[in-house]
Amino acid sequence: MLRAFPTAAVFVFLVPVLTGLTATVFPAFGLQPGLDDWSFDFGAWRDLAATPGIGRSIRLSLTTGIGATMISLLLVFSFIASSYDRPGFARARKFLSPVLAIPHAAMAIGLAFLVAPSGWIARAISPWATGWTQPPDAMLVQDSAGLALIIGLVVKETPFLFLITLSALSQANMDRRMSVARSLGYGPIIGWVKCILPVIYGPLRLPIYAVLAFSLSVVDMALILAPTTPPPLAVQVFAWARDPDLAMKFQAAAGAILQLGLVASAIALWSCAARMVAWGCRPFLSNGRRGGSGRLAAIIPGSGFVLLFTAAAAGIASMAVWAVTWRWRYPDVLPSTWSITNIQRHGPDLFAPAGVSILVALLAAGIALALVLGSLEHERRRSLTLGRWVMWLLYTPMLVPQIGFLFGFQILLIRTDLDGTLSAIVWTHLLFVLPYVFLALGDNYRAFDERLAVTAQTLGVGPNRIFWTIRLPILMRPILIAFAIAFAVSVAQYLPTVFAGAGRWETLTTEAVTLASGGDRRITGLFALIQALLPLVVFAAAAGLPAWLYRNRRAMQVAHG
Repeated sequence: MLRAFPTAAVFVFLVPVLTGLTATVFPAFGLQPGLDDWSFDFGAWRDLAATPGIGRSIRLSLTTGIGATMISLLLVFSFIASSYDRPGFARARKFLSPVLAIPHAAMAIGLAFLVAPSGWIARAISPWATGWTQPPDAMLVQDSAGLALIIGLVVKETPFLFLITLSALSQANMDRRMSVARSLGYGPIIGWVKCILPVIYGPLRLPIYAVLAFSLSVVDMALILAPTTPPPLAVQVFAWARDPDLAMKFQAAAGAILQLGLVASAIALWSCAARMVAWGCRPFLSNGRRGGSGRLAAIIPGSGFVLLFTAAAAGIASMAVWAVTWRWRYPDVLPSTWSITNIQRHGPDLFAPAGVSILVALLAAGIALALVLGSLEHERRRSLTLGRWVMWLLYTPMLVPQIGFLFGFQILLIRTDLDGTLSAIVWTHLLFVLPYVFLALGDNYRAFDERLAVTAQTLGVGPNRIFWTIRLPILMRPILIAFAIAFAVSVAQYLPTVFAGAGRWETLTTEAVTLASGGDRRITGLFALIQALLPLVVFAAAAGLPAWLYRNRRAMQVAHG
């Protein structure tokens, strides 16, 4: 039976991506298999090229995507290099999970509440510092350069890269390598750059490519923070795909293929640039310079992480304040009148989307966890070694732009009468949830002390009983954390819900993104706040449940600590 788990996992990955890409390519070139029309037609590409502002849309996608990825990566590397042996590093790790749990849309809405002309930052410095008695006439959100989108992407993607880098460092024996570097007189930053970075960058390539692909093709955050005239390419393609005019579907398919080519080109460009940097840094790696203590150099990345976590916390706080606001005039820092009327009036409207979000997230996270545990147990019992192709397969849904294949996958769902069903939504969410569960749980599962299993086998215990009574209880904490990550990823999904749900299912994410374009921040803040709190509650339960279950077992408390 265990053989079925890897097969099912591969099926979950390959079918939506391959069929989605195929069903997108056909209409992009005028092919309509359903109508027995196999004649090539480049009309969709001519219409795409003639779209006003298409060049600016492409340029905006490239600048925001590549810029956000570079800033996030430099911030993570510089912070770890300068602070890994300082108290601030441990504090940053504690705040990692809460920031990771916040959905992208909620993060974008919180940042918009902060940096808007009438946002909390402008209120805090007005009028005593700026003289503003009314909101300034400035495009601080949805600015033409996409700076607000870059900030949002940096705040959301830096914690992910930080987590993945920590995982790579644990496998690179960083403490041991840095001890050797220090014994040779190297400072912390120069020693880390010369001895650690060349070792860990290889395992980090795929996560970096995934962040780059996401930043280039993000839709939900772009709908809230990015400019609209013209928008980034992914947002433009999404608008064409939802246009009621059937002729626009061909142009949307061509735009989806263009988005896929844009991401592939950016990844290839990043890879070439990384190789050039590695070649150009060879003299630096061998010049023998030791560097100093790095205390001054640690100020900038440390301040960057403080601002990042502060922005995330202030964004959540601003949503909470708006949810209970009745009157808030500019430039007052806090509302002049507080009220829960907004919650009483719109609270019942939360039940349906919150219920759908919770149900889909529980189903997707539960199925993903079962598939990953079965696959890992099959790998252990068969003594299999995963090749590099497995990692590429895992990252496929994160490397291929969502708009690039979900548009075509919707066609498959329509042909199989699954469009607009709960099963279709769970399947599309599972496609993006499964990689995170495998990445979060794989290393912990393989690091299990097999001496415990061997001892049980000598007492006549079978492999299935060992799995249920020994392995799972000891690995409960990482399993629950993986489940919480899967839950948070599912709650955050926007495009998969829109395409698979066909407008029949509303989730907190779809409602929050829709309300963000409206003018009532009180309703938007309420929906975004609940969307952000759901994953945080699950993360808190995942962290506290093992400690409570094993409160009377000291050894298990140590194991889960």
